[in-house]
Amino acid sequence: MQPRSLSVLLFTLAFFSPSYTQAGSDSSTAGLIPITLPGGTLIHAEIADTPRKRAEGLMYREHLAKNRGMLFTFDQAQPWTFWMKNTKIPLDIIWMNEKKQIVHIESNVPICTRTDDGCRQYQPNEPALYVLELGGGMAEYYKLQKGTTLRFRVP
Repeated sequence: MQPRSLSVLLFTLAFFSPSYTQAGSDSSTAGLIPITLPGGTLIHAEIADTPRKRAEGLMYREHLAKNRGMLFTFDQAQPWTFWMKNTKIPLDIIWMNEKKQIVHIESNVPICTRTDDGCRQYQPNEPALYVLELGGGMAEYYKLQKGTTLRFRVP
């Protein structure tokens, strides 16, 4: 799927998807993928591996715990475009290549409350196979940077 197609799909699902919120975090990690960061820190991420899950992403969430995130997986590497429409919390967007090595980070991406399609889009200069979204500021907190390799297994 081309970046423009993904943007159209994101808008379509955002416009027609029901609104929901997920408060806080619970201690359960069932259904979450463990991601090991350098130094051994473990975070748990929801998986976004279908067009619908990728389009919804973290929309409408009121909170994202420090040790939680969402991992987007794709069938082919390309410079995937993301935007913040209907996203109520600032995020760090982290693109990784097929080796799970960070190729680009957008830090503290602000929320977008616009009702039209005018939300800014974010895209790396290099192809990515995986994209990890964390709460705003968490990439810096965990000392993640371009070239860092994360460890995880995609089901």
